[in-house]
Amino acid sequence: MTGDGSYERDRTYITTRITADGQDGYPVEPGRYRLIIARACPWANRSAIVRRLMGLEDVLSMGIAGPLHDERSWTFHLDPEGRDPVLGIERLQEAFLLREPGYPSGITVPAIVDIPTGRVVTNDFERITLDLGSEWADHQREGAPDLYPERWRDEIDDVADKVYRDVNDGVYQCGFADSQKAYDEAYRRLWERLDWLERRLGNRRYLVGDTLTEADVRLFPTLVRFDAVYHGHFKCNRQKLTELPTLWAYARDLFQTPGFGDTIDFAQIKAHYYVVHHDINPTGIVPLGPDPRGWLSPHGREELGGHPFGDGTPPAPPPPSERVPPPGSTTVDAGSRSDGAELPTKSAGRQRGAPAVP
Repeated sequence: MTGDGSYERDRTYITTRITADGQDGYPVEPGRYRLIIARACPWANRSAIVRRLMGLEDVLSMGIAGPLHDERSWTFHLDPEGRDPVLGIERLQEAFLLREPGYPSGITVPAIVDIPTGRVVTNDFERITLDLGSEWADHQREGAPDLYPERWRDEIDDVADKVYRDVNDGVYQCGFADSQKAYDEAYRRLWERLDWLERRLGNRRYLVGDTLTEADVRLFPTLVRFDAVYHGHFKCNRQKLTELPTLWAYARDLFQTPGFGDTIDFAQIKAHYYVVHHDINPTGIVPLGPDPRGWLSPHGREELGGHPFGDGTPPAPPPPSERVPPPGSTTVDAGSRSDGAELPTKSAGRQRGAPAVP
């Protein structure tokens, strides 16, 4: 937190890269690395989407931390015996401490771990998706889209920067503000940017160009969590996403595009925010709503033209071990796994002071 009560995100990450030429000592190698995400986390959601779109499931395995954590780390509490089945660890923190004993910064997802050593290679969420789309090119599926085409990079970067500052991080600026002034300013910036996006998307199907790009990948995780979490829990409540005609249609268009909605588990998202953020929601009660089935309703955005994958093709369905329940397909409450197993319900620590802030 800053002196005026504004929330300031810790942007200190391990910036080692996994590249085709191995310039940082970590060359791209099928089967060598494990991507760790949490279904609850919007920053990790980006990596899960890009991995799906690139078709890297067979070359980059994925571990899924549960929605709850304490002040130390994300944990694998949904896996058998509470351990990641490949890395054999209970807490993601263990991989960070192997990389750097006494690691002082956030234990964050996404993180990519070197399986032979058990050490984290990187948790630089912005670079991870760009590298999955470029450095891993030799192992991508046939028909994988180009999410960062050179001719549009300046515009993608500009839009993505605005979205990050005012929307992706803006909802947290609202939710974690410690003063009325800080909250008011964050709320104003958030809604000015959402209004800008509503106008921008009024006559174009995607944020930049006529295909999916990194800009869309970066906006979607915030939009898909908006009504379920940010509108009420983070006090971003001028309107619901469902009350913004263009953004709601755009978000449904993406959700129904292979690689996007099939990474979303609403139960885990709500379990994380409403249980872990004990200072915001001290009772730990997880709301039953909103009804997610509207995400599957027609969006009509095809009329704007554009081709989601450009000259490429949609990805295949996710492997069975990575499938999430479609909206409305389960009656399990937000405090349970999609397979019906109970999640821990005790508060896992104050989110703002915890090393993992999604």
